Amino acid sequence: MRALRIGMMALAITAAGLGSGHAETSVMGTGSAFAAPIYLKWGEQQRPTTGVAINYQPSGSSVGQLQVLKGLTDFGASDVPMDDAKLKEGDILQFPTVAGGYAIVVNIPGVAPGQLRLTAQVLADIFMGRISSWDDERIGALNPRLTLPKLAISLLYHAGGSGGTYAISRYLSKTSDAWRERMGIGMTLNWPVGAGVKGSYGAASTVPMTPGGIGYAELSYVIANNLATVQLQNKEGRFVQPNGVTFAAAAENGDWSVPNYAVDLTDMPGEQSWPIVTATFALVPRSPAKAATSAAALQFFKWAWAHGDATARSMQFVPLPGKVKADIVKNFRE
Repeated sequence: MRALRIGMMALAITAAGLGSGHAETSVMGTGSAFAAPIYLKWGEQQRPTTGVAINYQPSGSSVGQLQVLKGLTDFGASDVPMDDAKLKEGDILQFPTVAGGYAIVVNIPGVAPGQLRLTAQVLADIFMGRISSWDDERIGALNPRLTLPKLAISLLYHAGGSGGTYAISRYLSKTSDAWRERMGIGMTLNWPVGAGVKGSYGAASTVPMTPGGIGYAELSYVIANNLATVQLQNKEGRFVQPNGVTFAAAAENGDWSVPNYAVDLTDMPGEQSWPIVTATFALVPRSPAKAATSAAALQFFKWAWAHGDATARSMQFVPLPGKVKADIVKNFRE
């Protein structure tokens, strides 16, 4: 696996000023809204020890990739692995930092959180506008104990380049022929129905105000806003809830040995596995102009991996496997 190199001099200079009464090192990050809750919390927790001040803006995965390629941020964050060619072009380090999942959230009068069951095929048809009302017989067949209203379905998808859209589309492309042929995989899609919202934050704030609404959001936004989630049928045919346990079950089955750690965690096997799980990735420049802030960013992530697992779990994220963390740190080659 390609080593993640950073200049020895920059590391030495940065380390001399961290946690020892010297001036702080300010590090700007931007990108994944999915990663924002844990990066902001880790940033608060590690600052007194490391002296690294994290300024993180949840601008979306596509913006995170673009900004780091242009040298406009100290690190980018993306739920979508960057292409190998772009990593080489920008001389950028890529590595996962944590994993988590996207929940499907709904606002259906009379349906309590966690009651509604959907399969991938039915979800795909809802997102493509082929199922337009909540009393559709295909939804009813999966939920015989629920009284579903004759109410129009209002899809609220992520506008702009979104890691959530990428994860959803990757999952549905594996499980629905119709989706794969018509929609495909991408951070942006040509949605035939619905309205765009600003990432997980937009979904979490808009779905509760939209009777008949359906969307997708990272789980910490869902919990904070007390949203109604859906059970999804996984690869083993079991209906599972989105939570830290089912996310971890999926992550355990991922192939973390792929080049540049570009692991795919959607539709993993396992009886407890939630099907829409993703790693989120840090993108750190190697350029000499960014040497000091890149070193500080790596210091931040090293602290998080050593001390932040409990915080991650409390926020329904999944810490990286110990072997993966050790491999990434080893390849920093300090």
